[in-house]
Amino acid sequence: MKDAPCTISRILVTGGAGFIGATLVGRLLAAGHDVSVIDDGDGLRHRRARAELPQARWISVDMARIDLADLLAGFDGVVHLAGQPGVQTSWGTGFDEHLRANTLLTQRLLEAAIGLESCRMVLASSSSVYGEIITGTACEDTPLRPLSPYGVSKVACEQLMRVYVERGVDAVALRFFTAYGRRQRQDMALSLIIDAALGGPAFPMRGDGSQARDFTHVDDIAAAIEAALFGSIPAGTVCNVGTGSPVSLVALIDLVETITGMAVALNQVPSAAGDPVRTAADVSRAKTLLAWKPTVGLAEGVEDQIEYQVAVPSSVEQRSQTLPVGARCGDYGLHQVGGPA
Repeated sequence: MKDAPCTISRILVTGGAGFIGATLVGRLLAAGHDVSVIDDGDGLRHRRARAELPQARWISVDMARIDLADLLAGFDGVVHLAGQPGVQTSWGTGFDEHLRANTLLTQRLLEAAIGLESCRMVLASSSSVYGEIITGTACEDTPLRPLSPYGVSKVACEQLMRVYVERGVDAVALRFFTAYGRRQRQDMALSLIIDAALGGPAFPMRGDGSQARDFTHVDDIAAAIEAALFGSIPAGTVCNVGTGSPVSLVALIDLVETITGMAVALNQVPSAAGDPVRTAADVSRAKTLLAWKPTVGLAEGVEDQIEYQVAVPSSVEQRSQTLPVGARCGDYGLHQVGGPA
């Protein structure tokens, strides 16, 4: 199996207007790369990403309706982030969209990559492939026992990658653990917690809040993707991208309250199917093969996301609220964070 190319100049990012994608595109542009982005969305988040990243080439197409082989020609690297996220949306008929946007689209992209010379492909996978991690941390050889159809769709994507690697496609996969930070989707837990602290709707807390997640800052995830693009690692490699230090939902709420100086209103709701009690990553392989390790601490990362959500209110509420005078955020350096939408 061939190693990744030594240099990459023309990079294609699918789903580049998304949470992780826009952060990665900004990082690659800052490093001097020629970046093209596929994202056919037309919401406020997509328009903001295009406005923030005008140096990128934006391609608005439905990847399911075009010749992907023609699209990939000429690129040195492809990062595939497009897909259908969400555990709860994958149950019932919702799985149709997960199959189409995750499994089928990944297969079509891998098929189109057959025969490409010197093109490294990085695929986005998820900690959902592991299911429950009751104690310790999950390494890449831990048996995969997803708890949701979404997790199953990601396992299928990884298995497809292995099939196509055998046909010469140079692809690797990264299993992301609970991404957070700037631009996080509005339906994700930390985003909802921050909204609640800033005067938005009460946070719908499932169960007693003891469930723990391995929160990984988006800057660290983007750095891992970049390392996988450039790294001389064998095709077919899978790496965890996390911190190895899970934090409970209750502790996360306490941290948001400490930084903002504001209480988070809670709305207790039942636990949801497919929601693991705990996730935690063993990142030894990423440290060894990618020369990568997480660098953003949780307090720093949560502050980063709070600043962004105050400066860029959600499309739902369009708040212009700033933190109140005297908010208890001195220890975290959170000052003058107001700004226009």
